[in-house]
Amino acid sequence: MNRRRFIEIGSLGTFGLGLSSLLRNEAIAADAAGQSTSHKSKRSVILIWQHGGPSQLDTFDMKPMAPAEIRGPYQPIATTVPGLDVSEICSEQAKVMDKCSVIRSFSHGNGDHWAAAHWMLTGRLGANGSDRIPRQPSMGAVASHLLGPRLPGSLTSVNINDGGFGFHGGAWLGVARNPFRYGEYSYGNEAGRLPTGDHKSFTLSDGLTQNRLLDRVSLQNQLDQLNRRIDSFSTFAQVDDVEGQALDILMSGRTREAFNLDSEDQKTRERYGDGWGEQALLARRLVEAGVRFVSLNTGYWDNHSNIKNALDGKMPAHDRAVGTLIQDLSDRGMLDDTLVITAGEFGRTPKINGGAGRDHWPQAQSILISGGGYRHGQVIGSTNGKAEHPTSRPVGVEDFCAIVYHALGLETHDTIIDPSDRPVHLVPGGQVPRELV
Repeated sequence: MNRRRFIEIGSLGTFGLGLSSLLRNEAIAADAAGQSTSHKSKRSVILIWQHGGPSQLDTFDMKPMAPAEIRGPYQPIATTVPGLDVSEICSEQAKVMDKCSVIRSFSHGNGDHWAAAHWMLTGRLGANGSDRIPRQPSMGAVASHLLGPRLPGSLTSVNINDGGFGFHGGAWLGVARNPFRYGEYSYGNEAGRLPTGDHKSFTLSDGLTQNRLLDRVSLQNQLDQLNRRIDSFSTFAQVDDVEGQALDILMSGRTREAFNLDSEDQKTRERYGDGWGEQALLARRLVEAGVRFVSLNTGYWDNHSNIKNALDGKMPAHDRAVGTLIQDLSDRGMLDDTLVITAGEFGRTPKINGGAGRDHWPQAQSILISGGGYRHGQVIGSTNGKAEHPTSRPVGVEDFCAIVYHALGLETHDTIIDPSDRPVHLVPGGQVPRELV
């Protein structure tokens, strides 16, 4: 085994990157771009992405007085915020609504899955249904580029269940800004174009013990010492740190341990449940370990037919995962420093169609926000009696991105260098709704 590949942390798809290579590429890319060190933040983001588009009328913007074909099959229930009712299938989220804000007036004008998802996750239009290539870096990739991990020796971003309609990668920021991928990919990776790795990657290769590995590290350091003396570039000094981070993750690091759910308290695991609940627990553990940005994709919400059967099958697991995650973060004193946000690329049609489902409807969507240093226990905005369009406080895509960036200590007018070597704003516009701050 080549001495310079003494750490083998799994195959990351066709790129063949090991963990030390991934971390080294991040360090070299940051140095080459003259990455600013002025951006500091103690916060992380957990983005729960409902690709396909969840129904606002069957979750957070119910219209119980509307005709049956509008109001849908569910009844509203009270929450911990007086006057804020939600669907009966969101009972776990109802219990933590005092720790949340619901934006009922989110709206944009694009009903194409890929175009809307690209817009939501990057802040700019780029891909569409005919051309699904990501053209802009995701918010997670930008956070990786400008901020790095929240704690040394940790991964910067992790994507769980990439799925379709998801643009979570680095695009022109490069593969070094792609997240570490984990979980099931039943809808493929058509949009993200991300290399793959998972928890099974965290192993010592070739039967290496920790002592043998340390022997090889010592030998490598001796062989490299002379060359390092004659290299005055800062990237070379960063390699030392990179190897340290990789060793920390591989042997005893926080990130490696975060993937070991068997070490979690059994009662906590039972609270979260299996499937998405277990993955939400993993998201919390990753944030504890210092990961900056975690995206968790739950299900497929493009329910053009039999929406009741579809939501009955998946909403309980999603609801339990989100509600338990928010309460657990609060109990641990982590919620203020962790933004939890749930959204899809658009909402659903106000009128139930002939197949008992709802179609694409970008004019209105409800978004749930918790933590992140924002004010909560409120509803922001409203829609008309059929949840067709905002009637007050409209919030757009750029505002959505501004909410995420502001929680991380970044602003939409901050800049990164694009492929033509010009500075560009993170988002071309957008403001955080004043009610949140």
